[in-house]
Amino acid sequence: MKKKTLKATLFSLVIGLLMLVSACGATEKATSGGTDSKEKQKLRVVTDAAYAPMESMDGDKIVGFDVDVLDAVLKEAGYDYELVHVGWDPLFVELKSKRADIGISSITIDEDRKQTYDFSVPYFESINKILVPEDSGIQSGADLKGKTIAVQNGTTGQAVAEGILGKNNKDIKKFENNVLAIMELLKGGADAVVADNAVVEEYVKNNPNKKLKVVTDSSFPSEFYGMMLPKGSKIKEDIDKAIKKVVENGTYANMYKKVFGSEPDLKELEKQY
Repeated sequence: MKKKTLKATLFSLVIGLLMLVSACGATEKATSGGTDSKEKQKLRVVTDAAYAPMESMDGDKIVGFDVDVLDAVLKEAGYDYELVHVGWDPLFVELKSKRADIGISSITIDEDRKQTYDFSVPYFESINKILVPEDSGIQSGADLKGKTIAVQNGTTGQAVAEGILGKNNKDIKKFENNVLAIMELLKGGADAVVADNAVVEEYVKNNPNKKLKVVTDSSFPSEFYGMMLPKGSKIKEDIDKAIKKVVENGTYANMYKKVFGSEPDLKELEKQY
């Protein structure tokens, strides 16, 4: 009886050791990096949620096309994230100081910004347009000379206005966001607003009682939005691959049609890669 018990005990020990070795192997695999580890990395993403339909507040939730793109891209890249509304100017400060990992807020990729920040490959084509009252005689950018223009400070809309009226011209009124610039137009403090097409077209569509219209000037150049990253960001390659994948597999086109009701020009977008 004693001998039989000893054999059973040894057998149990062997089985227990095998189970322990197996468990140790599983633990190493789960914590050894690669996709499993990357899925647990949480990125801080900052935005200025005052730019409908690209990003805006719906109660305490940030919604919009940029948010849809961000979510699809980071899922594809295997990252978790926290999206925080910080405002336009603080967004740049957070990325420059590397307190944030990504900025997404309809940010145009330009040479000046590329001196300080990295950018993903482009994910959206945009162009500045002119918002004016329905009875305005302004029909082009040239007609803005001698007029008062409201813009969001630090945007390419400001750059377009300065290209027409001159840098630091007193007739260019700068605001914290486009909502405030449009309010200035509505109360008669400006003759026009210059801003991205998606923003002004969305405003006119949603506010027909304001009696505004959008003027297109074909001489205004196309721009491309990118996700802005701190200089030297190690996630740029992952983000670039994920954007291209989301465009290639049709996810991007479906999101675009849902928000804008038309097909995106993917060939023009992919030319920028």
